[in-house]
Amino acid sequence: MLFDEYPTRTEDPLEMVERKDPVVHASNGSMVRGPLGEKALGRYRRDGFLWFEDLFSDSPLMTELLEDLRALERDTESLRNENFVTDRHSGALRSVFGIHEISERFDRLTRDPLVLGMVRQLLGGDVYIHQSRINDKAGFSGGGFNWHSDFETWHSEDGMPRMRAVSASLMLTDNNEFNGPLMLIPGSHRHFVPCQGATPTNNWKESLKDQRIGVPDEQALEALTQRRGIRAPKGGAGSLLLFECNTLHASPQNLSPWPRANAFFVYNSVENGMQQPYGGTAPRPEFLATRERIRELDMLNEGGTVAMR
Repeated sequence: MLFDEYPTRTEDPLEMVERKDPVVHASNGSMVRGPLGEKALGRYRRDGFLWFEDLFSDSPLMTELLEDLRALERDTESLRNENFVTDRHSGALRSVFGIHEISERFDRLTRDPLVLGMVRQLLGGDVYIHQSRINDKAGFSGGGFNWHSDFETWHSEDGMPRMRAVSASLMLTDNNEFNGPLMLIPGSHRHFVPCQGATPTNNWKESLKDQRIGVPDEQALEALTQRRGIRAPKGGAGSLLLFECNTLHASPQNLSPWPRANAFFVYNSVENGMQQPYGGTAPRPEFLATRERIRELDMLNEGGTVAMR
């Protein structure tokens, strides 16, 4: 049995605990150099996320990435694959996992010098892609995502031992207050909130459509939001959000006519590879949690930089 500093998915409720891992990681006793200054690093330590509005908006790659997504939406054959998740009610595309292995353009973006430089700085060294996906919300019908900490799921269902991962979310379409923007609780990354209830076998098949296991109780959510409130970064296509793996987040249903699509690249430290899932279940598929095909990321050369074009 693995010793677990972050127990969760128990029969009886557990109290939230202070995180036991640094927020910004160090390498060999000194901070890894990178594009983030001390003010930005301070905001990340405080809030658990960083928002860069319109960072990639002038890049022609944004049009190409959206073209790739629209092609996937029309690919009825691929919709039968397990890594393509459809909306429970409308049948429209909800998520595509492993997008960096499907699209060469998305793969290149994972190695953009600016993004990868910031990620390496936050995680204190070399990284690989733990998970990549697009979350796609069609106009009028795109479903929401319940409150959760990614780390709580990755720890219990995948075996991620430490809080040493960060998600980079690129807005492929405009995100506004009407089309289901991502909501975050600032400062929630400083607390681990255990969730009650054992994980069912193959829980991922249901949770990718409607997460019910691994959702914090309302009392914990209220206590955390009373301290710092809720933030919903909004901006145009090409805006970028970096958020810490333990930051609580959610997004509401899209009731507007405007579609909302965001790409997510989860970077994990090469020193934080998967163990056996701490929740006692079988490991989830490789497209949800890289376990076998770990590939340390190298930066594109400066000429391939997306953000600097």
